Amino acid sequence: MKRILKIVGILVAIIAFIITAGATYISVRGIPTYEAHPPDLKVEGDSAMIAEGKRMATLVCHNCHMSKNGLLEGKYMEDMPPEFGKAWSANITQDDKYGTGRYTDGELAYLLRTGVKRDGSYAPPWMVKFPHLSDYDLNSIIAYLRSEQPELKPVHKQQQACEPTFFAKFLCYVAFKPLPFPEHPVPSPDPTDKVTFGKYIATAKLDCFGCHSPSFEVQNIMEPEKTPGYFSGGNAMPNLSGEIIYTRNLTPDKKTGIGNYTEEQFIKAMKFGMRDNKPSLRYPMPPYAIVTDEEASAVWAYLQTIPAIEHDVDALYAKK
Repeated sequence: MKRILKIVGILVAIIAFIITAGATYISVRGIPTYEAHPPDLKVEGDSAMIAEGKRMATLVCHNCHMSKNGLLEGKYMEDMPPEFGKAWSANITQDDKYGTGRYTDGELAYLLRTGVKRDGSYAPPWMVKFPHLSDYDLNSIIAYLRSEQPELKPVHKQQQACEPTFFAKFLCYVAFKPLPFPEHPVPSPDPTDKVTFGKYIATAKLDCFGCHSPSFEVQNIMEPEKTPGYFSGGNAMPNLSGEIIYTRNLTPDKKTGIGNYTEEQFIKAMKFGMRDNKPSLRYPMPPYAIVTDEEASAVWAYLQTIPAIEHDVDALYAKK
């Protein structure tokens, strides 16, 4: 019996040593790096692409990267979930040392698709990646970043390095890893197919599912519909004052989701943050006023096709 206990004790000590060594390695090394393999790409953008790229950037990028002076020089992200640590968004002005001016078009495309920067460092989990975005929309973003828009004027400023928690670092080893760069062209969806077009906007273009599913930690970026609790809400997101706001259930469940909404009510909420006989939606949910009615209608059509999930965010998380 003593021999058995001695063996068990040795095994426990070995396991404890391995865990401690692994934790130390992750803590010291930080977020891992990878080899970057950017494509040979040169975007020839026209005025329509630049306009669409700016619209997309306004919807997705400006909130994190635009400082109070109206320039996309990056800033401290006050609404970072505390479990991820502290973060400063990158300078994406056209500065050739600290901004996008040092990137080729292919390197920008590779970063936006996979999350791997030109030097091999991995863009942390809180930066949105676009693996399913059409080539046209991706190239439109790049065309915009190369354009003469005033918010992109070169700013010679390097933002402070992010300070991820051990938890965030750990997730980058086991959950959040570089996404595959598409091996084939990614076509634009047919806007006349409302459900397909709506799915594209909600999962590939605006990343709605990421916030409106229960947890960033378990979202399935490559196969969004396999995300646990897909679109059922409950994701904890701080506002600018540090108050935790839980995202809404957008499944067609009639009791806890949007099953009793009309299409008109949904569009009004999505575009302007307005709800009938209820308080307006609040940050971190921004009003998407520049989303077209056709796009909002397509998102509505798609959400009607996903499984209804009973998830009472108000009751479960004591929201008012």
